[in-house]
Amino acid sequence: MSSDLKKKLLDAQDKEADIAMLRAAIGRQSVTGDEHNFVNFLSETMADMKLAPCTGEFLPERPNVWSTGSGNADGPNIMFVGHTDTVHVRGWAENWKGTEREDPFAAPIIDGEIWGRGACDLKAGICAALGAKRLLDTAGIELEGNVSFAFIGDEESGEEGTGVSAGAKDLVTRIKSGEIAKPDFVIYVEPTKLDVYTAQIGFFIADVKITGKSAYFGTPHEGVDALKATHKILSAIWKHGEELTQGDSHAFLGTSDILVTGINGGGYIAVPGECNISLIRKLRPGEQLDEAVAAFEAAVHSVEAEEGIAVSISYPAGRDHSHGGSPVEISPDHPAALNLADCIKEICGDRGVIGGAPYWSETPFFVNEIGCPAIYCAPGDISVAHTFEERVNVDEYLAAIRAFALFIARYCGTKI
Repeated sequence: MSSDLKKKLLDAQDKEADIAMLRAAIGRQSVTGDEHNFVNFLSETMADMKLAPCTGEFLPERPNVWSTGSGNADGPNIMFVGHTDTVHVRGWAENWKGTEREDPFAAPIIDGEIWGRGACDLKAGICAALGAKRLLDTAGIELEGNVSFAFIGDEESGEEGTGVSAGAKDLVTRIKSGEIAKPDFVIYVEPTKLDVYTAQIGFFIADVKITGKSAYFGTPHEGVDALKATHKILSAIWKHGEELTQGDSHAFLGTSDILVTGINGGGYIAVPGECNISLIRKLRPGEQLDEAVAAFEAAVHSVEAEEGIAVSISYPAGRDHSHGGSPVEISPDHPAALNLADCIKEICGDRGVIGGAPYWSETPFFVNEIGCPAIYCAPGDISVAHTFEERVNVDEYLAAIRAFALFIARYCGTKI
């Protein structure tokens, strides 16, 4: 039966239509804050598939789009989730000037790969999910369960005043209220090269401001050197980081750590009156954000403050937590995760490995806030996301459609 189903899916797949859908999706610019352009495309595509799409604004003129289901509402409900926004394209055209890659939204196919902003992060995942449902319909496979979709904005950071998971917060609010049916299992289509990630790191970003008093270099005794104080604080932070890397290790994601990402301070021929440090803290699954923040602040304040030095800390990247994003995991032996991994292995051979995401995205909203198991899985390589090299392999994308379709059929069950 399994072999017959795989052959039926392969024979029914319209590869040209699947490729055209992804190229058209990339062609709809959707840099964070401007998601509606891509949402309109998704609404049209979902309507053509008779998925009865709904839209709702999570912020003014910034909509989410979802379909409450296609199949039997009394059976298992799987939901595919992905973010509609991409990072910016500043510098892309200049980097590829004079080549067929110059337009970041043209989606050229070069050496078996589709190029463009959003190609892997994560329009290939969204299109693979929709393509899987379309493939099942084309093959005439009726489901005992239900397939739903939710495509949400504001996941990416980098644009001023955006990137706080406002779209995810709106979605879980609608699920909690009963407006959208709670799923039994969520596949969030971040790129994993078609491996199955049951765990992910957490994070917080901190901006530390060290303020002293500037003074002319000829009379330094009249100032308070913020740079000297910053040196001491940096030493304490790096010591804290060494302790983290020597601590407990997660099977998929290793140890926790802390990385200073920037420092700025000083003046012209004067005692530095102010310095600013930026850093990011990685949390392994099992750690709590409140405890991690408290330990970090204790390290900063462990430095004996010189008179006249003030230290303030801010956390600009709150997500599911006011200070950042929580780490999360489900059991690597979760039946649905293993089922999906097996389906991918049957279609792709060497993919479908259970692992962990070395990045943060939005599954904590599902696992922690509505108690729904969630994983990451989609075509594409996260290492080229956010770069001028963003692209996705065509064969991997097409295989993902068949693998997702096979999983949907097995998870939901099919009518004879």
